[in-house]
Amino acid sequence: MELLCIQSQEHPELPRAELNAVIECENLQSEVEVIAEGLVLLKNISQENLDEYYQILTRRLGYTHEVHQIIKKSNIEDFEPDILSIDWQDYIDENFAVRLKRFDSQVDTVAIERKAGSLILQKTEDIKVNLSKPKTLVRLVAFQDIIYIAIEKYHLNKKHFEDIKPHKRPFFYPGSMSPKLARCMVNLSRVTEGQLVLDPFCGTGGILIEAGLIGCKVAGSDINWKMKNGTAINLEYCGIKDYRTFHLDVRELKMYEKVAGVVTDPPYGISTSTGDIEGDEIFKEFFRSIYDNMADDAYLSMASPHYVDLNPMMDEVGFELVEQYSIKMHRSLTRIISVIRKS
Repeated sequence: MELLCIQSQEHPELPRAELNAVIECENLQSEVEVIAEGLVLLKNISQENLDEYYQILTRRLGYTHEVHQIIKKSNIEDFEPDILSIDWQDYIDENFAVRLKRFDSQVDTVAIERKAGSLILQKTEDIKVNLSKPKTLVRLVAFQDIIYIAIEKYHLNKKHFEDIKPHKRPFFYPGSMSPKLARCMVNLSRVTEGQLVLDPFCGTGGILIEAGLIGCKVAGSDINWKMKNGTAINLEYCGIKDYRTFHLDVRELKMYEKVAGVVTDPPYGISTSTGDIEGDEIFKEFFRSIYDNMADDAYLSMASPHYVDLNPMMDEVGFELVEQYSIKMHRSLTRIISVIRKS
């Protein structure tokens, strides 16, 4: 069995890195094939695992827009008989819509969608087309001359990332990270449901919201008591109850239990408040303080500015760099996303 992932193309590496991290930490047994940028196939999934894997991916992923179960792999010449060979009563409930997405393909989108819809109606009874709010989405993906015929069984909640943008939360402060990037960073830390995630610079709680929504326990601290309180307000607003927040300096951090993952965006720049720490020292103090609060082999997923060299600081404490990605913010700043393991 196979699942098809349609990914965001807003970054060349992060969507695949996030998917690989989720596959690793959730122990999903599948083979990954990258068909094109934004199009990834998960192959050789057993029938008994397919539904569970599908639900895990749609619950967790941020930089993947859609996940679909492949029914048949077709091509331009065989498309009509292949559509007619499928028992659509097994897949469609009451009504449906057909949508085609192209990757490096010149097929006529409208013509293919109409042809598929007409053929499906020929093969079914008591089923109608509903283009506005279909109960079932038949997703066709065209790559060159290949057409993947797939069905959407579980919907990724893309609307969440719009609805929970920083300025739409009860407590807002400028400079907060986007929900999609926050979710990706949580996934890069390889945490799973029920594990404890810490953000020692929690700000308005954006990272902890995303960790809580995939089922993690969350803890956050901040040197600014307004941020600590604001994080709690935002977590409650998002329905997250298994959390703790602390008003303290990261150098005073002594966690009540070892954390499975640390995900954070330490403050930097002229608009941030870092107590009496200046410049690169905040990163040095952070690494020293966080190490003993992490479980063995736990991951740290963090953001930093391009002008800070984290390597000597990590080496000094005993961290190992696993992977690193760059995000161009503006002309003078590139944000570096680092995934680091306690070794």
